[in-house]
Amino acid sequence: MIQRKQTLFLILAVIVSVCCLSLPVATLLPSGMGAPSQVLNLWIADGNGARDFSAWPLFAVLLLSAAIGFFDIFLYKNRRRQAALCAFCIFLLVVWYLLFAWLVFTGERATFTLTPELPLALPAVAIVLYFMARQGIMADERLVRSMDRIR
Repeated sequence: MIQRKQTLFLILAVIVSVCCLSLPVATLLPSGMGAPSQVLNLWIADGNGARDFSAWPLFAVLLLSAAIGFFDIFLYKNRRRQAALCAFCIFLLVVWYLLFAWLVFTGERATFTLTPELPLALPAVAIVLYFMARQGIMADERLVRSMDRIR
């Protein structure tokens, strides 16, 4: 049902997640000489054009979150499951930030200076949108339960 506000929040969260999938989230500037590297969700592209696919877990988690969010739109008849999947998507996006921190601040990349880009904030926007959708779903559930009590 597109007229429900939580459906709009879910659609926006999926769009934001897909946008973050395709944009560079940060730039790593080396402390010494060298070209900067761009961190995307699927790989890290260094200044020479070589790609390091060690960032694939970021892509997998964000893709899973977007797919579950898209699937969640069509579960409007089962509000409890829809609310649970919203909470799971929030959990996945928090895991995405933890994986990003682990990826950037460990190993040989610890000597680089991180310059965040705007798409780094998009999963946080998706978290807020999923939270707002979950609040709307829970409000609908409370309304339906109160109507059942009246009958």
